[in-house]
Amino acid sequence: MDTGLIPAPLVVEGVGSGRFALDADTVLWAAPGTDGTGRWLCSTLGAALGLPLRPGPQDAPRAVRLFLDGALGPEAYRLDVGDGGVEIRGGDAAGVFWGAQTLRQLLGPDAFRRAPVRPREAYEIEHVIIEDAPRFRWRGLMLDVSRHFMPKEGVLRYLDLLAAHKLNVFHFHLTDDQGWRVQIERYPKLTETGSWRARTKFGHRASPLWEEKPHGGFYTQDDIREIVAYAAERHIAVVPEIDIPGHSQAAIAAYPELGNTDVVDTASLTVWDNWGVSENVLAPTDDTLRFYEGVFEELLELFPADPGRFPEFSGFFHIGGDECPKGQWRKSAAAQARIRELGLADEDELQSWFIRHFDTWLSARGRRLIGWDEILEGGLAPGAAVSSWRGYQGGVTAARAGHDVVMCPEQHVYLDYRQAAGEDEPVPIAYVRTLEDVYRFEPVPPQLTEAEARHVLGTQANVWTEVMEDPARVDYQAFPRLAALAEVAWSRLPAPGERDFAGFERRMDAHYGRLDALGVAYRAPTGPRPWQRRPGVLGRPVEGAPPKV
Repeated sequence: MDTGLIPAPLVVEGVGSGRFALDADTVLWAAPGTDGTGRWLCSTLGAALGLPLRPGPQDAPRAVRLFLDGALGPEAYRLDVGDGGVEIRGGDAAGVFWGAQTLRQLLGPDAFRRAPVRPREAYEIEHVIIEDAPRFRWRGLMLDVSRHFMPKEGVLRYLDLLAAHKLNVFHFHLTDDQGWRVQIERYPKLTETGSWRARTKFGHRASPLWEEKPHGGFYTQDDIREIVAYAAERHIAVVPEIDIPGHSQAAIAAYPELGNTDVVDTASLTVWDNWGVSENVLAPTDDTLRFYEGVFEELLELFPADPGRFPEFSGFFHIGGDECPKGQWRKSAAAQARIRELGLADEDELQSWFIRHFDTWLSARGRRLIGWDEILEGGLAPGAAVSSWRGYQGGVTAARAGHDVVMCPEQHVYLDYRQAAGEDEPVPIAYVRTLEDVYRFEPVPPQLTEAEARHVLGTQANVWTEVMEDPARVDYQAFPRLAALAEVAWSRLPAPGERDFAGFERRMDAHYGRLDALGVAYRAPTGPRPWQRRPGVLGRPVEGAPPKV
């Protein structure tokens, strides 16, 4: 039975030709522990369909019933639609919620709107039994709000889009050379100065074009609390990222003493208005360590660990750790003295010392450090995890060393990369990564043993926003490829390598209607629409196939 569901469920069984009508008489019964999904059904599904979904008894003849079922695994669910109504059983509260998301898909595109679009007395659902459970624990999206700021309402919208695709991790890239996006009360200049830049490069670095107006924005601490709570209600964990010791020019512009003051006039620095990797990195001083400890102390309160809701990866804190130029450290007498004082071999070991300091600091507070795969250089504490972005090798190395891994190799799941080779593709970046390319991505490196493969927590797509000047451009780059990544992360394969892209495309025909109802400005299968093009704006296309990973 083809239900057009994305991601594809494990088992779908038709139970005859009957239909259940969801109408004004349908009531909602939620067992203890499922009340969050009950509220979501009333506020979201009820509003879209114009149905009250009033509370009613469990034995009502026409009801949507929600249960917890200990026989099912974490995040697993069973959805049963029959003459008596709809029954959703989940192995935990998250499983019940994912079952409700499947019910929403079965109801058609109208269920994805915010209000009814046509008067209807009932919405019919075919009798069906669906049994489902995720393949991976970590199913995520990394969104860069530093290069181009996304206001809070846009972030909340993306959390809803993640939930609609059964993605459960939001990796929140909050700081970089081009902007600092989170309020830190003890260091107000981080947002007063560091959250905006005077102008912005339009296109990639080769582009001669500039947008000659200030760009910026930041989230207040209450904004962050709201985002985290909104995500938790949708069973999405938020993993903040504060990038150190590189990608830090915005912080240095706000507090010049954080930089290598003996080799550069840090007082003259501004938030960077270009793309790439800035040479201005943090100075390896005790004062810098204390400064970022203060930043992290406030952020640990804003992003609390929640082992009850997210037992597998509660308390992760991403510290970046990637692409740190060493030129200033080589020229800095203070940095060289620090190397000698610590008995380090060179600047690479100095960066490792910096990372290990915060690895220890976070571990002492019950948190887990995660960083890009460069943090492997120099060794990590046992609890630290790795985001493998430079291909598979970082993930392989980490897993073999006993570290947990999130697989996000740029060659497969960097959604800023162009989707086709055509000249109409807006601001083309790097290699072509089509919808099919993303769909055929396999997160578990084949060279890992079964025991090593258990360290692969899952996968995520990464959206870097240098050339995404507004939410519509983010939509265009993310969708429909994020739907493909969602299926890679959720759906189990019949056998290794057996992905049915033709079947996925058929189900996407239905899913495009859902995305339309949600207002997602996705890339159509026929290519960019006229208003999605950026004629004359240079990107950074790379000819040929991506390197082997």
